[in-house]
Amino acid sequence: MKSKTPSQSRSTQTEIVLPNDTNNLKNLMGGRLLHWMDIVAAISAQRHSGRSCVTASVNNVSFGHPIPQASIVTLEANVSRSFSSSMEVIIDVWIEDMQNGKKTKCNEAIYTFVAVDNTNKPTSVPAIDPETDLEKERFDAALRRRQLSLILAGKMKAEEATELKALFNK
Repeated sequence: MKSKTPSQSRSTQTEIVLPNDTNNLKNLMGGRLLHWMDIVAAISAQRHSGRSCVTASVNNVSFGHPIPQASIVTLEANVSRSFSSSMEVIIDVWIEDMQNGKKTKCNEAIYTFVAVDNTNKPTSVPAIDPETDLEKERFDAALRRRQLSLILAGKMKAEEATELKALFNK
């Protein structure tokens, strides 16, 4: 199976924050943003794997600052690293100032997806070949995040987490 670059699995989605998307403070509801992020991340995972994918976990969501009603929101998702059947997908959320076109990053999230075959069983996915400095940084960090998740789930012993131990042995 040939490896792919993060740009080959990139997915973007643009939305406008309408009144039905907002809370009583006229800001985008967190649940609506999570919904949008899940969709754009799933598309990225499916582009990477060439398979149907299911959300395995939402590992981290950072709500940087509120997104006001009428904002133009762009979500960018990239597979940061793949494992045997799972993929970590990082979503960056930007808002656009319509007056000057300036984009500001306001949120980010990390999701994990699993590729499944026609019988809904996990199936292998291509490796990621990071190119840019940011892609390489995210690729390396993905393994540390995965090891931490496995330790917390009781599926890995702390002493086996070589990438995490390396952080403390520097």
